[in-house]
Amino acid sequence: MASNVITAEGKPEEPVPHNINDEIVYSTFSKTSKRWISVAASFSAMFSGLSSFIYYPAVTPIAEDLHTSIELVNLTITSYLIVSGLAPSIIGDLADRTGRRPLYIATFTIYFAANVGLALQDSYAALFILRMLQSAGSSGTITLAYGVLADIAPPAERGWYVGVLMGFTNTAPSLGPIVGGVVAQRLGWRWIFWLLAILSGCQLLSMALFFPETARKVVGNGSLSPRGLNKTMGEYLRSRRIPVTTTGLTAPRNSFYWPNPLAGLSIVLDKKSALTMVIGGIFYTVFSCLAASLSTICIDRYDLNYLEAGLIYLPAGIGGILAAYSTGRLLDHDYQRTAKKYGIEINRSSGDDMSTFPIEEARLRSSWLPALTSIIAAVGYGWALQTTTHIAVPLTLQFFTGSTMVALFTMCGTLLTDLNQETPASAQAAYNLIRCALAAAGIAALDPIIDALDVGWCFTLYAGVCLGTLPLVVVLRRLGNQWRSSSQIDP
Repeated sequence: MASNVITAEGKPEEPVPHNINDEIVYSTFSKTSKRWISVAASFSAMFSGLSSFIYYPAVTPIAEDLHTSIELVNLTITSYLIVSGLAPSIIGDLADRTGRRPLYIATFTIYFAANVGLALQDSYAALFILRMLQSAGSSGTITLAYGVLADIAPPAERGWYVGVLMGFTNTAPSLGPIVGGVVAQRLGWRWIFWLLAILSGCQLLSMALFFPETARKVVGNGSLSPRGLNKTMGEYLRSRRIPVTTTGLTAPRNSFYWPNPLAGLSIVLDKKSALTMVIGGIFYTVFSCLAASLSTICIDRYDLNYLEAGLIYLPAGIGGILAAYSTGRLLDHDYQRTAKKYGIEINRSSGDDMSTFPIEEARLRSSWLPALTSIIAAVGYGWALQTTTHIAVPLTLQFFTGSTMVALFTMCGTLLTDLNQETPASAQAAYNLIRCALAAAGIAALDPIIDALDVGWCFTLYAGVCLGTLPLVVVLRRLGNQWRSSSQIDP
């Protein structure tokens, strides 16, 4: 059967057969459709980071306008991260079982409403609560995007698609603070939230009208016709014109399902997935602390205005974008090299069997250089700020920390998806919980550690924690495949 794919213009695309020489293909979506779907999902995922980074330059004016302290406003960053860890646990489980489209519509509706409320509120209590609601709406988009990419991209091509996703999500560290700084300086901090409301409203409309359902438990490899909210507007109109019996196979009806926020617990308890999450989560914690400290410390030590405080995020953001795209291609290259090393023939049509493929070695093959570089750069960044060297020095080091840590995020995120192909959204939700909990703790401890040790020793300490993950990388590379083999023999 052929899939009923609707393009962005609402027109049916040429169907793609679901088998080639009697071999079931991994996805019936064409190459063009898969790239459009990945870009749409990746752009949606950008809102989570954008909501965080666009906020940093506005911390000081918000504190002044609401007559509260910077420490209390910083607590809204911590609460945002906490909700970012919890909300995807519900969203991911629902998305894996009921589909991606209904969750996209629901999360963007919540996000849009939260931004309107933030633009209108005038008290710290409202700011605190609405920031958590904003996080609940935006944080699940990354989880959904990883699920979409696992739906449409076989393992041999997945690195490129995850690279695109990370490229979009890491646009936030570069554009977010700049936009936030300009808007806060020229129009006032409330317009930051009006801007997010406008952008998210347009994206909500676009996703509701054109984004096709990809969840494999709902539409299989794309050959089943979706039902209800899982249909795009074009698919709904076509189904009204064409009898169901002539449009091919139809997906079964979804029964009511109550989300289980503990669905990812089994993933967290899996040794391979747990190590992947810990490695990525620790580097994410330091990455978040670097970002959270940059504007406030530089405003104080280099006497910057709000616009300049936004511009200083540009080096890390550019480094992250470049690293995301290049690492995606590197992952696909390392996959091919690993397959060649073990004499495995790559199946790009229906996908490879992950139960026997040494995927841990393939995904972490090139992890050493970015890991060591990020550790050294984080130490240098802290001491550059402590000695108040020329501002070009910490910003250059931010470029290296941004690029190398994003490379590691891309590797860990792709590996976690490979290890959990049946429940990719739930796996990413569990990962979100781990890394956001670690990042919230790291940011909460940031100011007390800087007050006690100063910024140089603070980031030396954080870099030392990153150094402690390197033995975990060795263990995962060497034993991951053995653990998978043993778990299949002794379930």
